[in-house]
Amino acid sequence: MFFSKLFSLWPITVGLMLCCLFSIPCEAKIHHRTFVIQEATYTRLCNHTKSMLTVNGSYPGPTITARKGDTVYVKVINRGNNNITIHWHGVMQPRDPWSDGPEYITQCPIQPGANYTQRIQLTVEEGTLWWHAHSEFDRATVHGAIVIYPKLGTTFPFQKPHKEFTLILGEWWNRNTTDLYRTALDNGGQFDLSDANTINGQPGDFQPCSSNETFKVQVEQGRVYLLRVINSAMENSFLFKVSNHNVTVVGTDASYTKPYVNEFIMIAPGQTMDLLLEANQLQNSSSPFRYYIITNLYFDGSRNATRDNKTAVAILEYKTNHSPRSITPVFSSLPKSNDTNASASFTRGLRSLVNSDDPALLTQAVDVKMYITLSTNEQLCPNSSCAGPNGTRFAASMNNASFLAPETKIDVLDAYYNSIAGVYTTDDFPDQPPLFFDFADAQNQGLNLKLVDKSTKVRVLEYNSTVEIVFQGTNLVDGQVTHPIHLHGHSFYFIGSGTGNFDNTTDPLSYNLVDPPFVNTLGVPKNGWATIRFRALNPGVWFMHCHYEQHTIWGMDTVFITKNGNSTEATILPPPADKPPC
Repeated sequence: MFFSKLFSLWPITVGLMLCCLFSIPCEAKIHHRTFVIQEATYTRLCNHTKSMLTVNGSYPGPTITARKGDTVYVKVINRGNNNITIHWHGVMQPRDPWSDGPEYITQCPIQPGANYTQRIQLTVEEGTLWWHAHSEFDRATVHGAIVIYPKLGTTFPFQKPHKEFTLILGEWWNRNTTDLYRTALDNGGQFDLSDANTINGQPGDFQPCSSNETFKVQVEQGRVYLLRVINSAMENSFLFKVSNHNVTVVGTDASYTKPYVNEFIMIAPGQTMDLLLEANQLQNSSSPFRYYIITNLYFDGSRNATRDNKTAVAILEYKTNHSPRSITPVFSSLPKSNDTNASASFTRGLRSLVNSDDPALLTQAVDVKMYITLSTNEQLCPNSSCAGPNGTRFAASMNNASFLAPETKIDVLDAYYNSIAGVYTTDDFPDQPPLFFDFADAQNQGLNLKLVDKSTKVRVLEYNSTVEIVFQGTNLVDGQVTHPIHLHGHSFYFIGSGTGNFDNTTDPLSYNLVDPPFVNTLGVPKNGWATIRFRALNPGVWFMHCHYEQHTIWGMDTVFITKNGNSTEATILPPPADKPPC
């Protein structure tokens, strides 16, 4: 068996040796994967067994592994009972929005019994990303990791780890999540809270009937390990730590950072972080050798915007001659779940490893400036019959525009590429809100901006334009929270943030224009602001939305359309032959 495996790898081994020994350029590889969307039965929290949607029967789903520069073709076969789409979160997909995945934005969904082959181009990404369903509430169970190693002939910009572990933070519902989604959609109310938080699909020791399946990692004293942490949760931001160990952040959203040592991290839905951990606690034979890996809720919202605050744990075990089950792991506390100072302090410490590859983006004049308010809103219901405040239906908005997926069932990308009228509005998504006031104290303004109408507004960008966006949290409806905003097709520089209302005169003085983190998802503080900057170099149609799933569903979204440039290399690719029909 060993020799058959060895000789099956012989061509790859020879190729690697030639690249390393003779400095021959190693070509990028093409990988092929198959994702089968199918129902599978899982049990958690004692006897709560349900059939749920998975990829290849696994939860979390399979990991995609490749190198920077590689291309991965994934054939998605839908053997489930409902439509579905898959998104490759954080992959820029240059010129190819056809494979990006958001339902009715860049494609119509893959129908039951159908399939669609999507192309993942790993051009600049290096580190950890993830993939997930981008339809209805499906990503609750349909998600997995993307691990991108350095190109052959290059290496990590930090000590090579002895081993690595992927830790996917998530949520578990006892109820079928499709039923949960449809109930909330029908009645207009809040989505049910999850019944447990999880690490790699397991709630861990502190939850009922869960200790036998708690996820474990085994380490050796004196070794360094790489933890790839992904927040796949639908609604929860998390504080995360390894008891009695510091971690060193070395990457966020598949972009390297300056080494940043801390006792914990704060990670919002959609974000990924690469952490180095030195196994240095087994000093002698009497030292504890089991430690809890802990994830707790981070939540800065009010009592009217509750979240699942149950602690999830995994276990880090040192290799010893002891029987591990006889020893209770060490538990060390995290900051309080509403400690906004701890969260802000951690976020301020993140810095890109090197100065910008595009210094002009950070120093020259900006072409497009946008000021986007993020709000939870309401819609009127007939006879006040909905489950939102005072019989209304919950909604959400950017600049008081609440996004509606095309009702024509033609996706925005098809409409743009084929010049089909009537799918999205011809009046652009606004660059600023309809009215300026004290956004952080909006409830006391007496302003009639709580109620919104639905529309499909887009913002068209010229190719190669420099875009700066200030996101402003508001408090129109009680229950505002930090909003994790994700932009498809781009990463961006996160150049500043603060509390209260953004001051256009003084706050830009605090911007980091030297080494800001380069990310695809950021948390906009509750009733505060955050500023990003990016260059529109990726022609196509790109979704931007809050990564709290119910906010996405309620309409805290918009679409950027980046026009073609003047060359073939700056032009959107033609659609694939097998793209799903509407």
